[in-house]
Amino acid sequence: MKKQMGMAVLALVSCGQALADEPGSLAAAFSAIKPIFDARLRTEDVDQEGIANDANAITLRARLGFETGKAWNTSLLVEGEAVVPFENDYRPDPLVPRKVTYPVVADPESYEVNRFQLVNTSIPGTTLTLGRQRILLDDQRFVGNVGWRQNEQTFDAFRIVNKSVKNLVLDATYLNRVNRVFGEDSPQGTYKGDSALLNASYQTKIGKLTGFGYLLQFDNIIGVPAAVRDSTSTYGLRFAGEKQAGKVKVGYLASWATQSDAGDNPLNFDLGYEFGELSATYQQFGLAAGIEILEGNGTKGFTTPLATLHKFQGWADKFLTTPPNGIEDTYVNALVNLKAVGGLDTLGVVLGYHDYEAERISADYGSEVNVSLAAKLKKLSVMLKYADYHEGVLASARDTEKYWLQAEFVW
Repeated sequence: MKKQMGMAVLALVSCGQALADEPGSLAAAFSAIKPIFDARLRTEDVDQEGIANDANAITLRARLGFETGKAWNTSLLVEGEAVVPFENDYRPDPLVPRKVTYPVVADPESYEVNRFQLVNTSIPGTTLTLGRQRILLDDQRFVGNVGWRQNEQTFDAFRIVNKSVKNLVLDATYLNRVNRVFGEDSPQGTYKGDSALLNASYQTKIGKLTGFGYLLQFDNIIGVPAAVRDSTSTYGLRFAGEKQAGKVKVGYLASWATQSDAGDNPLNFDLGYEFGELSATYQQFGLAAGIEILEGNGTKGFTTPLATLHKFQGWADKFLTTPPNGIEDTYVNALVNLKAVGGLDTLGVVLGYHDYEAERISADYGSEVNVSLAAKLKKLSVMLKYADYHEGVLASARDTEKYWLQAEFVW
């Protein structure tokens, strides 16, 4: 991919030298460069039962790059990323036998090219993106950038998004490499293989209807059996909308999917996914309740390996891999969003509760409380966050408390 991108940039430069005087030329594109700068400092503390030491991770994530203007309807974006640990009393990778007496905090030290992409808009209503890129689909339940972790997930891919028909969005991606949060030095840092992401949505008067097909075929990585076992074909539907009911805005969301093994996956399964949520917002107050069900067959659970998993099933991240007997997550979230408070632009509070049960059998997986306080002042954001998970009768995970303090500046 790096070689291909280098050839593409060289070709663009060569064309630019020949046509430098034309409107929208390479010289004009580089004169319209926009810088990219994003720095995030975070401390994460983890107290997990059954592990001798508490984890304490203090890490700085910095992204630096640029995006050009357009030359012949094509722009270039280049972004590097560094994750630097200042306090590394934590285990950064569950597959590497290092710091094994500490809980996992998946923020390893890393230095890499985060994004390197060409974007072309020559075809009316269509955007073509080639290279290492960030991809977020719908609510990121199936495909996202895992933005909570310091080293985000990106994709080496070719993506086509068409919006030429009113209210209709067609989105298709071919990818052959997933750059995961564990970094290039990890045995599970990259998933390779030919995969396709297909997503089509139509905006109606009462909500957005989306159909999707995610066809994942990953190579068999030595020492990482999860890679090839995540080779799956997933098809589904999603509907999300909201309506005003007097002074209250009512939101509704439903999703359904079916998943089977694909490629060289040694397992044989057909599993289902169901999700439903109702929410209500009144002025600065909000309340949401829902249930998410991922089936399991006793050997394999419904899998979403490209998802931003931290957004779902609690912030303690105890169910990043669906248990073999599946999971039912029943939850409620309450929130308050305030503006112009104490000199701040915004101030938000979130309180959530999750109850976890096995899907295939009658068993209690435990419960979890989540709390966060977030404030923003211009380009600076600060967050204080807490998760408290208590294991159930079926101890698929151990009691865990996590604390975060984070500050982020985005230019």
